[in-house]
Amino acid sequence: MVNSRLQKSLPFLGLCMVLFVVGCTTVSPPKSASPSVTTTTAQAEQLGWWYARFQIEWPKDAEPHWHMDVLLALEVLAPIIEEYRSEMALWRFHRRAARDAAGHQFSFIFYAEPNVAARIFESIRAHSLTPELQKAGKLLAVTCDTTAAVQRPNVEDTSDRNWSPVLQRSWPYFIMGVSELWLTLVSQIAEGQTPRSRPATLDAKLDFYRKVDQTVQTLWHREGGHALLHHLNAIFQYEPLVVNRRETMQF
Repeated sequence: MVNSRLQKSLPFLGLCMVLFVVGCTTVSPPKSASPSVTTTTAQAEQLGWWYARFQIEWPKDAEPHWHMDVLLALEVLAPIIEEYRSEMALWRFHRRAARDAAGHQFSFIFYAEPNVAARIFESIRAHSLTPELQKAGKLLAVTCDTTAAVQRPNVEDTSDRNWSPVLQRSWPYFIMGVSELWLTLVSQIAEGQTPRSRPATLDAKLDFYRKVDQTVQTLWHREGGHALLHHLNAIFQYEPLVVNRRETMQF
């Protein structure tokens, strides 16, 4: 499901107080505004952010089908991440669901050269599960950025503009670690719940990943407060923070 290299990353989490360092082991934080990657200066200027967006069916008066995100992450994207890990300076997932034009959308966002982005997008389109989900009406659309030109060349170009510039430039490393942690969790849970024979039909797969997603959410409710929020707060010396601009909170 996910390369054993990814599965072995989880024990490293327990060795460090830095919450999400596992996702940052592939790229060291930059000394300047640009990430440290093994390229020439000319090549480094071509780095940019790229989006692959999966728009997911969300029936009226129903909860979002969050398990679809898990299915897409493990079945479609995890093998691609492993194949292109050394060619992506940064990467992350984005999950959202709102009753607007985008609706329920799961995104894979990464920082790489245009030729790498083109190959990643081709791998996504070529995956056998993509047309199967679309035919079943579970996946409404898959859209990938055009790679003709770099539109977002700076590390901070996909960060929230309301943040301070230093946070905008640093945040992509944090969220890559979060994404790596989440992918490792869902991978291990899926491996632990896999029956003797993996689900063969699409309906069986959807049911399987629904159970995986539920297990992940239970883990978040029970252990996220200390394992994640508390240790993140510890890195920032337990300083209270403003929540929703109205109140402070300390974990």
